[in-house]
This record gives sequence, C-alpha cells and structure tokens, in this order.
Amino acid sequence: MDLVILYFVAVGFLAQMIDGALGMGYGVISTTFLLGIGIPPAAASANVHTAEIFTTAASGLSHFRFGNVQKDLFLRLLIPGIVGGVLGATILSRLPGEKIKPFVALYLLIMGFVILWKASRHIRQGKVTTHLIPLGAVGGFFDAIGGGGWGPIVTSTIVARGHDPRLTIGSVNAAEFFVTVAQVATFALSLATFHWQIIAGLLIGGVAAAPLAAFLCRKIPTRLLMIMVGVLIVILSVRTIYLALPERWIGG
Repeated sequence: MDLVILYFVAVGFLAQMIDGALGMGYGVISTTFLLGIGIPPAAASANVHTAEIFTTAASGLSHFRFGNVQKDLFLRLLIPGIVGGVLGATILSRLPGEKIKPFVALYLLIMGFVILWKASRHIRQGKVTTHLIPLGAVGGFFDAIGGGGWGPIVTSTIVARGHDPRLTIGSVNAAEFFVTVAQVATFALSLATFHWQIIAGLLIGGVAAAPLAAFLCRKIPTRLLMIMVGVLIVILSVRTIYLALPERWIGG
C-alpha cells in the first residue's frame, strides 16, 4: 500500500470516528479534504459516497449490534432519504452545489446552537414522530449536493427536537447506507469520474473505525454527546459560511 493511499486511510479513519460517534462528519470532512486537493465538487461527492457504501454498511451493522437503532425511526427516514439523494445526485451532476451550501450551513448553525441550548437545560427527551418524511428527503438531497450533510441535517434536527441522541445517531447512520447506495448508482449513470485510489483509502480507514465509533456512541453520556454534536455542527457550519464569503469581505 503506497503512501498516497495511507493518507486517504487516515482521513477515512478520522472522519468515520467522528461520524460513527456523533452521527455526522464523514462526508463533510472527506469532501472538504478532496476539494482542498483540487477534486471538482461532483467528482468529490461521487468518490466519497462510493467509499461510504462500505463505511455506512460497517457503521450501520455496528449500531445494530450495540442496540443503537430504533426501527420505526430508521424506516421512516429510509425511503424519503433515498428519493432526496437520487434527486440531489442528479442535479449535482448538472449544476454546481457550491451556491446552496452556505444556506444549508446557516440552518445547521442554528440547529447546533439549539442542541447546545438543550444540553444546558434539564429538558425531558421525547420520541420524535412528526415531519420525518420531509426531513429525510431534504437530508438526502443536500447530502448528495454537498458531498455530505445527511448526518448534520437529519441527526441535528432530530436531536434538537429532543430525541435520544444515541438512538438518533444509530438510526440515522443505519439508514444512510441505503441512501448512499442510491446516490452512487445515480452518479454512476451520469458521471464517470471515479478515483479508485481515493475510494480504497477512505473505505479502509472508515471500515476500520466503524465498530470503535459505534461502541463510543453507546458509552458516551447523553448530555456530553449532545454538547459534542452541537459544537461539531457549529464549527463545520461556521467554516462553510466563511469559505463561501466573497474574498473582498474577508480581506483576500
């Protein structure tokens, strides 16, 4: 295994450790890395999601094993997520997604602060059963458009509404496998830019990290998990908004 692949293995491992434990981050971190080395947005999303077929499979199975998956939540997110993902992948293959990402980041920033606010208060958690279908569709759509976003959008919204973070993370991660498969199939039909060296590195690192990340999700206390999720969302959202600002606004 050459040094280039090892570099991608490290990125995949780090991204999956964050994603599996906090329910978000794999796509955002991996895509950000690929964009940083010059991979176009559509190709970056296609390659990351191809690797995610394997990492989400490992993550989903690990969450099932550790009892982190709530069946009804998983099923209600599944089909809408697939439909939204296919639509987003189709559009990204024809249009740049960069103009949309700042608006998604602003929404996520708000959700991050809501989660942190709830983590600081003694708010009784409840079972979220409403508006899951449109949420799944929106999450799948923006996940394909931005190369990542299923976890940040779906997990952050459900946790912010008071659902148990562990069951939310496990259920959302389990559904993500099927959403990802649908997205990659769509990319394969409309876009042929796949870099197998990148894919191999990301998936090896991600699959290796998945069981450990799912175990940590089970062991981390709920309040601490909410704080970690909220802080991660705020940091990633602020970074996305900052990078989207015109250079003249930031003194470039």
